[in-house]
Amino acid sequence: MDCCAALFLCLCLVIAQNGTAEASQESLRWMKRMEMLGKRRSSISFAEVIRGLENRLLNASFQGSNLTLQTSTIQTLVFKLGCDFAGLSLNSAALKPVPQAPVRHAMQFPAELTRETCRTHPRDLRLICIYFFTARYFQVRAMNDINASLLNNYVLGAQLGRGHVNNLTEMINISFWHKQSLEGYSVTCVFWKEGASKHRWGAWSPEGCRTEHPSPSQVLCRCSHLSYFAVLMQISPAPMPAELLAPLTYISIVGCSVSIMASLLTILLHFHARKQSDSTTHIHMNLHTSVLLLNVTFLLSPVLAMPSVPESACTALAAILHYALLSCLTWMAIEGFNLYLLLGRVYNIYIRRYMLKLGAVGWGVPAFLMLLLLAIKSSAYGRRAIPIIDSQGNGTGFQNVSICWLRSPEAHSVLVMGYGGLTSLFNLVVLAWVLRTLHRLKVREKALGTRACRDTITVLGLTVLLGTTWTLAFFSFGVFLLPQLFLFTIFNSFYGFFLFLWFCSQRCHSEAEVETKMEACSSSQTMQ
Repeated sequence: MDCCAALFLCLCLVIAQNGTAEASQESLRWMKRMEMLGKRRSSISFAEVIRGLENRLLNASFQGSNLTLQTSTIQTLVFKLGCDFAGLSLNSAALKPVPQAPVRHAMQFPAELTRETCRTHPRDLRLICIYFFTARYFQVRAMNDINASLLNNYVLGAQLGRGHVNNLTEMINISFWHKQSLEGYSVTCVFWKEGASKHRWGAWSPEGCRTEHPSPSQVLCRCSHLSYFAVLMQISPAPMPAELLAPLTYISIVGCSVSIMASLLTILLHFHARKQSDSTTHIHMNLHTSVLLLNVTFLLSPVLAMPSVPESACTALAAILHYALLSCLTWMAIEGFNLYLLLGRVYNIYIRRYMLKLGAVGWGVPAFLMLLLLAIKSSAYGRRAIPIIDSQGNGTGFQNVSICWLRSPEAHSVLVMGYGGLTSLFNLVVLAWVLRTLHRLKVREKALGTRACRDTITVLGLTVLLGTTWTLAFFSFGVFLLPQLFLFTIFNSFYGFFLFLWFCSQRCHSEAEVETKMEACSSSQTMQ
């Protein structure tokens, strides 16, 4: 009799284990079906298949206190909880690794999680966690429809039974890590809000979540409710593809190197022909000096931004680079101002200590602005991470290119874009006025039409080279982005070389005029 009872008990255990295994296998088969639907981009609603997975996990029978199932892109965890729940901490490092999830993630649930549910319906509770390592099931759109992508394509979800958990005073902590630093990216913790979109089954929303940055490569989301969570990374309206980084870098290095040699050669030629110099030539040389400083510091910027270089060295170079850019822009405006004096005040252009005053403006104003920014916000300069977007087969990859530059977006808007916009606008106004003046001269003196035309080309070349190409920086959007990137890089990296060509043409023109005058003088003396 005892033997029969023992056999019957063993048979019951085997049946129960088979039933538990069958329930687990049903959930696993559903997860594999979801993967197939995601790859096929089926028209079936993802809301239905996700709800189907949740129901199967909530109804699954298993022995012990937890169950773990996973496929290549989905991982599920089920926990049996009681009203004596003291909190739960989950870390991917302690879980079975998933092939598509090489980067860490973690979730931490407070003891308050089950308090309200136990007060109204005291019974055994079940917590399910569903981790998606692909963004196929969730449209990557925020509620304000910005262009964005999900960090690592991770979506971490949790649900307590069939109810809703909201308005917790003890926050749920969800941590996302990335292989590289996230400095320079705009990241926001969001949750999937069902019914928030007319055309989709939901949309990402930041309500009830707070975004924190414990470290450069970690984002901590502190949320007061349970849902599906992710980190939304805002991208520029028209992100630059990563494959453009190499050609643009090559053009910049070659252009700046050529410009450095051209600027040095121009300055040496100026000192060699010092007797023929005037205020206009001195202004050209000051512009060449600022361009030389700008190109040298720009080439050194990515080198000193490497992690092995001290932060103080990068900060100092960033301040010098900003100073060089401001000086270059200022001397461009001075070129326009001097051009106005030459054409607008032909007979009365003497200004006492003219070059001393221009030097104080050209070098002093940028120094004042740079020092003022350091005094107001000393952390405005340093390593600046430039995000590069790399589209991959299963999502979007990210990499950072670091340079020593301004780290403050406000300072960049005012002291780079604003300052550059004002100087470029000033030179454009001067260009328009000069062309109008020369046109009037051409109409008035028809005999000098050829000379007036030559002067127009000369002034146009001078003014374009001394500022107007920088206006391309304001066309980095939409269909203009790709041509703007290459045109801006080519024109402004070879800027010193173009100035060298201008210097050579002006010098040849001056020597030709001197020779013409000498020949005329010699002919008159011969006739006498």
